[in-house]
Amino acid sequence: MKLFLSLWLLWGLSALGGELVVAVSTEPPTLDPTANPAAAIDLVLHYNLYECLVQVDSNGDFYPQLAESWEASADGRTWTFQLRREVRFHDGIPFDAEAVRKSFLRAMSPDTPNPHPEYYTDIAEVEAVDTYTVSFHLKKPVPYFLAILAQADSVVVPTEPRTGKPLGEHPVGTGPFRFVEWRPGERIVLERNPDYYLPGIPEIERVSFRFIPDGAARALALQAGDVDIAVDIPYQAASALEDNPTFTVISGPMNLVQILAINNAREPVSDLRVRQAIAHAIDRGKIVELVSLGYATPIGGPVPPGMPYYIDLTGLYPYNPERARELLAMAGYPEGFDITMALPSNYEFHVRTGELVATQLAAVGIRVKIRLVDWGTWLERVYAQADYDLTVIGHIGRLDPALMLTGYGAERRDYYFRRGWKNEELEQLLEEGKTCMDPARRREIYERAQRIIAEEVVNYFIQDPHRVIASRAGIRGLAVYPIYVLDLTKIVTE
Repeated sequence: MKLFLSLWLLWGLSALGGELVVAVSTEPPTLDPTANPAAAIDLVLHYNLYECLVQVDSNGDFYPQLAESWEASADGRTWTFQLRREVRFHDGIPFDAEAVRKSFLRAMSPDTPNPHPEYYTDIAEVEAVDTYTVSFHLKKPVPYFLAILAQADSVVVPTEPRTGKPLGEHPVGTGPFRFVEWRPGERIVLERNPDYYLPGIPEIERVSFRFIPDGAARALALQAGDVDIAVDIPYQAASALEDNPTFTVISGPMNLVQILAINNAREPVSDLRVRQAIAHAIDRGKIVELVSLGYATPIGGPVPPGMPYYIDLTGLYPYNPERARELLAMAGYPEGFDITMALPSNYEFHVRTGELVATQLAAVGIRVKIRLVDWGTWLERVYAQADYDLTVIGHIGRLDPALMLTGYGAERRDYYFRRGWKNEELEQLLEEGKTCMDPARRREIYERAQRIIAEEVVNYFIQDPHRVIASRAGIRGLAVYPIYVLDLTKIVTE
């Protein structure tokens, strides 16, 4: 039996030199991250096929990718990048300053398909200074400009690819892998880019992304040897695989903020005392234990731990059911009240969290009726129309608080949890933070902003769940990043 297992492992690892099979949960709706906000596109193609001027590593630090270096002017209005030389897009078009300029002009266009056009509204001009130097001239200082450039929305793409096909059907980038085929409902296949500018990268010749929606099924496919890597496996499966030496499990915060979102425009949760009672009634430690099985980091504010200027606010409203009942009585609800929680049925993780929150709230007299809705209904009724009382959802982390906290600023007063609530001090702080180039002052701004949001219980902040990736033993180089990517460029096999 031991000999058979050893031969099986050797066969699997030798096969990895050819094709790597990766199980992911969701099929991308298109293959162009500059035209659609779906995170599934970023997971499969960002870092692997598409690249940016700037990249973020697993620690959240910025470093050059298509740019070799950069510098910002003293006033923060001009950012100049020196580009890599002898880089080409997969279709043979040269990568140079003019290609960068055209790519960003596309993102800045009034009819841009980019899902986040607001990221580029402060760019006044993109100048090709010379063949390998490009400057961004900004309308005002943007201290988080590197964070914008490192996200998938800012991948550099050819504006007129030689394939003659839209990027959504045939993606073209500069990355270490190039596109082979997309079989809808089945898989996306990439192959090693033989002309990649970094020698020896990647080691893998071919990658096939298979779509397996069920997390337990992804874990079983790994155990059966049908796939080499399984992304986002259930925490129960991760616990079992960690004890098996034939597999490797890595995990880390996914830079996501899971919240109990509160409709501040509706009674009785429009009353701060009621929101404070809700905060005291919830035991986030128990949620991390029972829902996440310990694969999560408790959080008490709107900024996840992996982001600059994070402060720990988990002790602000400690679990205290007795204090919750006192606050409810002070607010005029000594017998509690009835309320509805809308939960997105396609996200089992949020549903399980919501069910446990409902149980905890019931213990202090807040009787929660759970209403499961499909994702389309959640987006339309909860997110777009703010037609809800409570909901549980996750907000994807950004690379800077200025991007993460836009929903709390003056420009988003109609945001689904902002209706009925405002704070002038917070809005002034967030506006200042957008242009402040002094790191010390920015720290003051965002520490105070986090505290205001948490003290006012605009939402109740629960956890930053961990992403869990499992692979066959002998695969090295996988890492969890603070953005939603699966970087296969550093994969090596033993």
